[in-house]
Amino acid sequence: MSVVTRFAPSPTGRLHVGNLRTALHNWMLARKAGGRFLLRIDDTDAERSEERFVDGIRQDLAWLGLTPDGEERQSARLTFYEDAFARLRDAGRVYPAYESAQELDLKRKIALGRGLPPIYDRAALALSDEQRAAKEAEGIAPHWRFRLDHDEPIMWADGVRGGQSFDPAQLSDPVIRRADGSWLYMLPSAVDDIAMGVTDVLRGEDHVSNTAVQIQMFTALGAAPPRFAHEALLVGREGKLSKRLGSLGCDALRDAGIEPQALVAMLARLGTALPVEPIADRATLIETFDLATFGRAPARFDDADLERVNAAIVHQLDFAQVADRLPDGMDDAGWHAIRPNVAHVNEAGEWWRLVTGPIEPRSFDAETRAYLAEAAAALTWSETPWQDLTAVLKARTGRKGRELFQPLRQALTGRDHGPDMAELLPLIGEGRARARLDAAVRD
Repeated sequence: MSVVTRFAPSPTGRLHVGNLRTALHNWMLARKAGGRFLLRIDDTDAERSEERFVDGIRQDLAWLGLTPDGEERQSARLTFYEDAFARLRDAGRVYPAYESAQELDLKRKIALGRGLPPIYDRAALALSDEQRAAKEAEGIAPHWRFRLDHDEPIMWADGVRGGQSFDPAQLSDPVIRRADGSWLYMLPSAVDDIAMGVTDVLRGEDHVSNTAVQIQMFTALGAAPPRFAHEALLVGREGKLSKRLGSLGCDALRDAGIEPQALVAMLARLGTALPVEPIADRATLIETFDLATFGRAPARFDDADLERVNAAIVHQLDFAQVADRLPDGMDDAGWHAIRPNVAHVNEAGEWWRLVTGPIEPRSFDAETRAYLAEAAAALTWSETPWQDLTAVLKARTGRKGRELFQPLRQALTGRDHGPDMAELLPLIGEGRARARLDAAVRD
């Protein structure tokens, strides 16, 4: 059976790093098996869903290179949910309930006060037809719950957590439809997973109890449940769930100069036993992807780690991959020269000014100015001007190491450190190099 995974975001906001990690892992799970990765837009909440967020989801996935093999929108599938609802209602697996939010909250508090689990007491099942009719005559519209079968435990082999078992009597019958007729997550998701042929559901561990409920929904709808796996949630560097992670999305990361390859490399292995490394090759990441390596401990997202990976990824990028983001005039040789000094591609312009100027002038003592004057006189232009110049100066002055190189770098670039001068000086060119040495001597 071909593997089919899905990523099912709600378009009520921008994707954040937790969402992106889920999308990536589902994409990798499908790609490793030669299967299909589907995008499902869960937009049944018409009041909160916005088209701009749908566009944003597509753009973010495209930026990361996570191309779906198909897309569905729940707002276009409402008739399927009505049909499934009718079948479940006729089978006695859904029932109307009339409690208000305040009444349900009071019931939960009473149960907790008695040391009992705060689950729904199924009071609505005891209502007679006359009592239901009376409530509706009062204008009380029901919400609808899925009736869990309490006869047997709910069990499954989780791809990350191992064997799982839930006592359905310890779970509330979930609300699947609001009083206004709108749908909650549970039933539409199960209906769509069946229709889309989803074989594997990989999501956060906060959905574990939802899975127990949905397994019974699949069975009630006459379908075999997919394989489920629940990965640990992301936490921040401080070790707690971070509000910042809830707002840290692709737009913020792009603005910070993070490369998509770096984010993919980090999120691919975050929460696994495999080391987070600056691996730009997707094939390598996919080949090593294995649910058996996922741990139960929270996955720690550290900005410093992302910056480290990003810098290493930038140092691997070829000129063609960044050409459209480089300053005017910078060619392949220029990028190769400054690449080891940048942690973000958008820093290239700052280093390119060492070539184009102006540079920040430096003040030198009399001895150093005399040395630079000798350098100006000794400068000849060839394919290797830096090597030729330093070889002559070393022979004539006896200088070596820092004493030989540092004054030349300072005079030619205005910096104490930077790109390899053997690569940089040919880019500066003979005219600018002579002018900078002359200016340093005059100062």
